[in-house]
Amino acid sequence: MHAIEAIKTRRSIRKYTDAPVSEELIREILEAAMLAPSAGNQQPWQFVVVDDREILDSLPSIHPYLSMVRQAPVGILVCGDQSKEKYPGYWVQDCSAAVQNLLLAAHALGLGAVWTGIHPMEDRVAAFRERFNLPDEVIPLAFIPLGHPAQEVKSESRYREDRVHSNTY
Repeated sequence: MHAIEAIKTRRSIRKYTDAPVSEELIREILEAAMLAPSAGNQQPWQFVVVDDREILDSLPSIHPYLSMVRQAPVGILVCGDQSKEKYPGYWVQDCSAAVQNLLLAAHALGLGAVWTGIHPMEDRVAAFRERFNLPDEVIPLAFIPLGHPAQEVKSESRYREDRVHSNTY
């Protein structure tokens, strides 16, 4: 799949088959995530791969929009590691770029995923920090349920001419 095709056809997938996701696919997806640009090339991310069914099933109790994780065979917690920042505060942008790469890689490999936000919601940050025993300098940004899609989502252009400005607003 070409990059433009992946960008134009990727959509949030919230229904998954019960087929497992191989360790090789997870590694390939994480490798793509870690190729994202970052401020000063510091790559201030940490990833927690979750395939424990008990943990996955517990997550909707700490995040109101994670009910689909009960169907997903795996999820990836994306965190910013402030101890790895060269330019403080850019971890959110850096990790967001990593999440987008992760989502596009999953789609290109025939998997489905959905970005569920954690940061900046302090209650979610605290709950994920506690659930995953994160050190103080590691902040959870997003949780990505991942699996083989059990739904088809129509892809259509979202280009909006009224959102494009030339030279000034």
